[in-house]
Amino acid sequence: MTRIDPELTLAPDAGRGPRAVVIGAGLGGLASAMRLGAKGYRVTVVDRLDVPGGRGSAIWKEGHRFDLGPTIVTVPQVFRDLWAATGRDFDTDIDLRALDPFYEIRWPDGARFTACGDTDRMIEEVRRLSPGDVAGYRKFLKDSEARYRFGFEDLGRRPMHRFRDLLAVLPTFARMRADRSVHAHAARRVRDPRLRMALSFHPLFIGGDPFKVTSMYILVSHLEKAFGVHYAMGGVAEIARVMAQIVTQQGGQVLMRSEADEILVAGNRARGVRLSDGTELPAELVVSNADPGLTYRHLLRNHKRRRWTDGKLTRARWSMGLYVWYFGTKGTRGMWRDVGHHTILNGPRYQGLVEDIFRKGRLAEDMALYLHRPSVTDPSAAPEGDDTFYVLSPVPHLGHDNPVDWRTEAEVYRKKMLSVLEEHLLPGLSRHLGPEEVFTPLDFESRYHAPFGTGFSIEPRILQSAWFRPHNISEEAGGLYLAGAGTHPGAGLPGVISSAEVLDQLVPHPEGVTP
Repeated sequence: MTRIDPELTLAPDAGRGPRAVVIGAGLGGLASAMRLGAKGYRVTVVDRLDVPGGRGSAIWKEGHRFDLGPTIVTVPQVFRDLWAATGRDFDTDIDLRALDPFYEIRWPDGARFTACGDTDRMIEEVRRLSPGDVAGYRKFLKDSEARYRFGFEDLGRRPMHRFRDLLAVLPTFARMRADRSVHAHAARRVRDPRLRMALSFHPLFIGGDPFKVTSMYILVSHLEKAFGVHYAMGGVAEIARVMAQIVTQQGGQVLMRSEADEILVAGNRARGVRLSDGTELPAELVVSNADPGLTYRHLLRNHKRRRWTDGKLTRARWSMGLYVWYFGTKGTRGMWRDVGHHTILNGPRYQGLVEDIFRKGRLAEDMALYLHRPSVTDPSAAPEGDDTFYVLSPVPHLGHDNPVDWRTEAEVYRKKMLSVLEEHLLPGLSRHLGPEEVFTPLDFESRYHAPFGTGFSIEPRILQSAWFRPHNISEEAGGLYLAGAGTHPGAGLPGVISSAEVLDQLVPHPEGVTP
């Protein structure tokens, strides 16, 4: 076992208060540990990786820092609320930089759309691309704000584990046409196919098919506008590092290279966790930040389950996989001046490509790419004069019939990516390449134990959201709670941090501790 900040880490039985074990040092697990520590629990976080952060961690090669997963912070307030719950100030601990523009979208015909937080500038972008769609865009913004107020501030920040919680919101779902997809709603407001893409692609950032995911998720457009898009200096891995430090400063433990193998249950109640080396960590409550698929299939494999059976998990619709190529470049800091921090590069198809990924499980010849260039904002991401990038492409997960054989396709796909980047974004890239790393769905499966190598756990379709999603308080065993992307409210940094806020409302205060 490896501890984070060992000089701040207490022995397992030091201090007072009931014990809690958190499985997984991802952002949701660390946020849960912080809130439990603030309540008065003695918290131990266990994780099989060597650094905290889970998918929000980083790796370093030859002076390049590769942010492995999420790259932006869209609702800083959820972090500020979390820090405040522990008596600390987020902005003192984390250097957050607002990005302007947020990102640029490019199409094969040479058209571009630059997203920012200024409504007037955004309207002018719409007018430049499709003058006839300005009025529809204004309506879309109002639609987005209404869904944000209900879907994020209300629904997304409170428990949804009781059936009556679902019944209470059904009229609002019906009024807001939650049965309509994100793309279908965008198509009702604007006619230009490029704008329809620009207003509907956001579900891909949380693992959803824009042509199937509920239109409630158009709330992201308002969320970006209201709070901005930010980058944490040092990457999301720096946020995770500080979160782990706070847990230890509260008197808890963060044990890395410590893999949970089973949730111990007695009397239909979680009683602790057994690690893969046989060590048992007794606890009054357990929080699993592992994927619900892993939690229920493996960690509770010796406990009879009523709802989340293997069959139900197999029948669930899972998010897509991700192919991510991390690479550094040498001597390029002043090159490619029109390529900013975030660029989305579309291929010739939108709906057809999405169908190949989500429904046909087929690796298409064309691709859509998301390029992250943190070194333009944070020079510490690369050696002086160099750049650090990652380029991400959504691909089928491993659960389809005839899944992609990434052992043979990984390098082929990387070369295709290189060709597309050199042609459309980064001319001459191959002459400047430095250290590289590739993650395919196989790596997501092995590194994160993600079912079918998915990037974002269970897909956020309407019948897999809110009450239909694995609950934050488990119905399978008392004292067991879930946090992270696979539970309510869902994936994405705001979602996983909010899952800990929801959990905080469900976990009782320890006896003798004043709220």
